[in-house]
Amino acid sequence: MDDESLQQVYCWVDEISLSRPKRNISRDFSDGVLIAEIVASYFPRMVELHNYSAANSVRQKLYNWNTLNTKVFKKIGYQISQKDINNVVKCAPGVIEQVLFDTKKKLDAVRANGGPPRARPQEKRNRGGNRGA
Repeated sequence: MDDESLQQVYCWVDEISLSRPKRNISRDFSDGVLIAEIVASYFPRMVELHNYSAANSVRQKLYNWNTLNTKVFKKIGYQISQKDINNVVKCAPGVIEQVLFDTKKKLDAVRANGGPPRARPQEKRNRGGNRGA
């Protein structure tokens, strides 16, 4: 990524109110919690933040990222590769910035198109038996 794109990513992240202060972006985002919060700031109904817990273990970090990928990003036609997830979890330099840049582009595009696709409403079930008979 070039310096201008990096600055855009850092400014964008700074504009969003997050539950933890940002000290080291690779480490701060490695457990997936803050990116879940970012997505929730765009589309609150899409992300159930209680599904993502702050983590130090690789197993929990992977769980958080894979949950995001399958339950959230998939709904908007976006996926992060397993290789990138593994590198984010391992705090590989420069990877989270690219993931954030790509995520921002996708979230902005989805917002510009009217938001995420809506789930089809479930059919109403007649739970009361023969009403009015």
